[in-house]
Amino acid sequence: MKTFPRALVALVLQACLAAAYAQQCPPEVPVQGAPPPGPLPVFPATNWWNTDITAAPVDPKSASFISFINNGGVRRLHPDFGGEVKPGSVSIYGIPYAIVNGTQPKQKVKFKYWDESDGVNLDTGKPIPFYPIPAEAITEPHWVEGGAPANVDQRKKNDRHLLIIDCTNKHLYELYNVYYNPTLNKWFGGSGAFFDMTKNDRRPEGWTSADAAGLAIFPGLVRYDEAWNDNVPEIKHAIRVTVRATNGHVYPASHTAGSTSGALPMGARLRLKTNVNGVDPATRTNDPHARKIFRAMQRYGLIVADNGSDMYITGTFDKRWNNDILNPAFATLMASDFEVIKLGWKP
Repeated sequence: MKTFPRALVALVLQACLAAAYAQQCPPEVPVQGAPPPGPLPVFPATNWWNTDITAAPVDPKSASFISFINNGGVRRLHPDFGGEVKPGSVSIYGIPYAIVNGTQPKQKVKFKYWDESDGVNLDTGKPIPFYPIPAEAITEPHWVEGGAPANVDQRKKNDRHLLIIDCTNKHLYELYNVYYNPTLNKWFGGSGAFFDMTKNDRRPEGWTSADAAGLAIFPGLVRYDEAWNDNVPEIKHAIRVTVRATNGHVYPASHTAGSTSGALPMGARLRLKTNVNGVDPATRTNDPHARKIFRAMQRYGLIVADNGSDMYITGTFDKRWNNDILNPAFATLMASDFEVIKLGWKP
């Protein structure tokens, strides 16, 4: 029987994988907000974003953590995503993302937190060509969080995330607090991170990402192509959530961005209960798509990823979202409908 060198076999397999991924690229790229390359969910099934937590134990301090979030009142959920603030406006709700293919030219980005960022020569602190940023993001609205083009400096009033998926290689690039200086013809940012969506690589301990917890942002977003697509029976991943203050970090987070006593750590998971006073809280809304989101909160939970407003659920910018449905549906859920699973829990 004829045998082939291992190196040749590896090259053939690599080419086949690349071809398979390329077939799942949108017809035209770069594009903003198209469905990501499958299979879904993104990242391996064993990734922390995709872990079933229905059987995870409750943390002994769960009630205390929930009380901290309620802050003496009743904290309800809020969808921190939507479409344009006004029809035709530059300002938007939610986090946009771009899809490019493997031929997209790589750009240098000069970071404030360069020593915890990817795409940097860590010996010199100088950026290297690394991020496949589409040129459209420089001058066109709705490619960067907040809505304004990247050549508008809004770093002081907005997180200005820029998320990019390379659909050919299933690579994810995430940037925080970006700005393109048209005078210098250079990109600037707070921090940046790279993730291979075929692997479960975690950030180095102590490192941030484009998110305070050191986690990837994209896999935790509520997306229209999942939630409102009746051909997708369930959302199979955890969802990103913010709280007003945090205290340290636990697995799967790698970075600390707060030390407030009584607060949850970055990386903590909240799970929507299936029974509150004899009723399943997911059934408080009659909308089947909102219920699908709530079912994901029961099976995969919420992961604390950043400091912000308490119980704000992060999703994508998409003009098809209907906040007249989302806002009242989310308001049926309260922080007390959730429990905190054991901090740092691993299956």
